[in-house]
Amino acid sequence: MADVEMKPADKEEKKEEKKDEETKEEEKKKEPPTPLAEIKANFVFIDKAVSTLEPRFTHRVLRTLTSLLKKIDETILRKAIEEGYPKESATKKALLAWLSPAASTDVEMEVDASAAAPKPAPVTTEPVPEIDIYLRLLIIHQSLKSGSPVNKAKELSVETVQKIQSLNRRSLDSIAAKVWFALERAFEIGGDLAEARPMLLAAQRTAALRHDDDTEASLINRLLRSYLAYSLYDQADKLVSKTTFPISAGNPQYARYHYYLGRIKAVQLNYSDAHTNLQQAIRRAPPATVAPGFYQAVHKLSVVVELLMGDIPDRSIFRHPVLEKPLKGYFEIVKAVRTGSLSQFQQTVVKHAALFQTDKTYTLITRLRQNVIKTGIRRLSLAYSLISLKDICVKLHLDSEEDAEYIVGKAIRDGVIDGQLVHEKGWMTCGGAGGLKRGYGAEVADTFSRRIGYCLELHNQSVKAMRYPLNAHRKELADAEGARSREKELAKEIQDGDLDDDDIGGDF
Repeated sequence: MADVEMKPADKEEKKEEKKDEETKEEEKKKEPPTPLAEIKANFVFIDKAVSTLEPRFTHRVLRTLTSLLKKIDETILRKAIEEGYPKESATKKALLAWLSPAASTDVEMEVDASAAAPKPAPVTTEPVPEIDIYLRLLIIHQSLKSGSPVNKAKELSVETVQKIQSLNRRSLDSIAAKVWFALERAFEIGGDLAEARPMLLAAQRTAALRHDDDTEASLINRLLRSYLAYSLYDQADKLVSKTTFPISAGNPQYARYHYYLGRIKAVQLNYSDAHTNLQQAIRRAPPATVAPGFYQAVHKLSVVVELLMGDIPDRSIFRHPVLEKPLKGYFEIVKAVRTGSLSQFQQTVVKHAALFQTDKTYTLITRLRQNVIKTGIRRLSLAYSLISLKDICVKLHLDSEEDAEYIVGKAIRDGVIDGQLVHEKGWMTCGGAGGLKRGYGAEVADTFSRRIGYCLELHNQSVKAMRYPLNAHRKELADAEGARSREKELAKEIQDGDLDDDDIGGDF
């Protein structure tokens, strides 16, 4: 009996072991591919895009570019080049020349790995040129990431661009847009961004003539970034007016374009349009966790533009986990503008001047001084019915009474405050000529009478609506018409003599 009872337990144990083995196999299957395997898979997609004339396969490869660059190194790139090209390929030698020579430890690791894993079949045919340009793009980004000399990345990017132009293949359009971005990045890190501008302008004209939307969108953004880096806002504005941004461009390119437009409009004092463009950039930008740097840059400029428009940004923006620390200095500026404290504003500007200059918002923030003064004058006009210009200078930390008189006069003329400036006596009266505070002038009786009359009229209309329900007059009209018809019938019978005196009534 004991043996019979043990059999079901053994079967259950075997079932559990099988389940564990199946789960382990599933976990192995779900493991992400290695960077080398991912690069090889991208080779297949690029080859398929060229053979089928379907650019969606190339777009699929480029969507994984950002994540792939974080995982690769020169060893992986060297291995991908050696396994992707024939042994005596000239392209292979040219690509390997841009990589540093392999160390002895790397060679030993390759030997161990080759002994453990089966060798792939050697490649006998030359891959398509698109794969060559893709590998060059990876090498440029790897050299920029590894901190190698910038001249190497600049030379490789220029050579890659020249090769793309000599090949003149439309299947290279999507990859060429990424190569132009890498070229601009290499020149920017090297501090020679102005040198790349003639190449970018010539390539933009060519892309516009060929209707290469991806490359044209990337080049317009590269040129705008180049102009704004050297504060050439007039030239950037002319470029925007003379070009048309491609409608079919992706959201990342549109987000950059709207951000650059927002910076141009803000410098040109067109704050409403700048705010609209920055909101479009925020909506089209990738999530904050994917592109935190761009997300922070757009919100920094958006906060300053909102303050220049006279609005106070929402407090929830400064509580965002990605924005909380980078926007700390801007939050102090917002508090100073909101309270109208000129001393606090000046202290904050001096404290975070380096941050604002790095973000290129220092010039815009210095324009907020007038907004702070206007806010302070508005608060004083609500608190005092009569205040001297000397006291205004003390409370707002102004330099002289002449400055205070000019600022108060401009605020009254712009409608910021309701008051009058008495130059002979050197004071400001708030709330009208009588020097009374707002809400307690001679016109208060008229204001209250209008409000009371409106309330009484509303009450009368409500009472009428309750006494006379809707469409009640129709019933009265029907009764009147019935009585009128009965009178006509009675008069007709009297004329015909059908009624007697007893039917009509004795009195009649």
